[in-house]
Amino acid sequence: MPDRAPQPVDRQLPTDEARDLISLVRDIAQREIAPKAAEEEDAGRFPREVFTLLSESGLLGLPYDSEYGGGEQPYEVYLQVLEELAAVRLTVGLGVSVHTLASYALATYGSKQQQVEHLPAMLGGGLLGAYCLSEPASGSDAASLRTKAVRDGDDWVITGTKAWITHGGIADFYTVMARTGEGGPRGISAFLVPADAAGLSAAAPEKKMGMKGSPTAQVHFDGVRVGDERRIGEEGQGFAIALSALDSGRLGIAACAIGVAQAALDEAVTYATERRQFGKPIADFQGLRFMLADMATQIEAGRALYLAAARLRDAGRPFAKQAAMAKLHCTDAAMKVTTDAVQVLGGYGYTADFPAERYMREAKVLQIVEGTNQIQRMVIARHLAGPEGR
Repeated sequence: MPDRAPQPVDRQLPTDEARDLISLVRDIAQREIAPKAAEEEDAGRFPREVFTLLSESGLLGLPYDSEYGGGEQPYEVYLQVLEELAAVRLTVGLGVSVHTLASYALATYGSKQQQVEHLPAMLGGGLLGAYCLSEPASGSDAASLRTKAVRDGDDWVITGTKAWITHGGIADFYTVMARTGEGGPRGISAFLVPADAAGLSAAAPEKKMGMKGSPTAQVHFDGVRVGDERRIGEEGQGFAIALSALDSGRLGIAACAIGVAQAALDEAVTYATERRQFGKPIADFQGLRFMLADMATQIEAGRALYLAAARLRDAGRPFAKQAAMAKLHCTDAAMKVTTDAVQVLGGYGYTADFPAERYMREAKVLQIVEGTNQIQRMVIARHLAGPEGR
């Protein structure tokens, strides 16, 4: 039988530097991440040493300025790095995306002094970040958050609970949205809070159906005191910062989704070409051939969609609608592709001996995080028809 092992994705990259970067990522992924991915996910183990390696390799600050230790890569390239990492282990790909999201506020809205003081450690100093917007009673309705930051001289005292925080309890810094003024979106400000601040603690991680190696936990702020020099942007600007960060973060989720879907397709193709029934490979049966073709088409369409949005962002053009479309399509496609991969493998697909069932469990969360897909449809519709209830 001919060798039909999965081939690396043939990527359109803008520079030789980007091609070298993808080669480096693939080498790290296959050498350091892939061999232990299934075992560590099953055990619920977070691979902190992998993130240390990624930081040392310059992969935790790719879209940010080289002046502060970033890679100064366009989003078009950064997102393809995420896809490569997520295809091997979503805990790592999504973790890099969340760290990038947590660094966004300071990198984009921080003062020069704040950036000089904090960004080098955040981007290349081995630190890991978390993004704190959602709360137990405010998920999709993030503007109704209740965590408060009260001014006390030159300090702010933060009190409240954040929920569904990726890296909660293991992060080194938290980008926190807290209410400093009136109700609604205009009374929210952003803060950079170190993990060792007195009064900051994390609950036990949530028990999840997938991504067990990535801790998701509530984070409690019990009178956490931070200086005003850790407020990012102007008072009341926090919600605008949060939404701006999420536009970019949704592209990260889209890229991760395509990575998981690609891994599932590769598994399905390998199995279908090796598994024989009725005297021939099951890939020779038209029903399965058409299924594989549909899976591949959904992946290619998703990749093109997230890259088109990334190129708009890189050109400095509006991309919020396209980011929502990419997040919606790519994560829905990942759910469909991974479910079909389980079907291609039949009974084996339902066992933990093959990775298809893990991909399917992981794909589900991508339809929920950083704005559910119902919220993405609302965002897209607002761009098309204007706000509701005008």
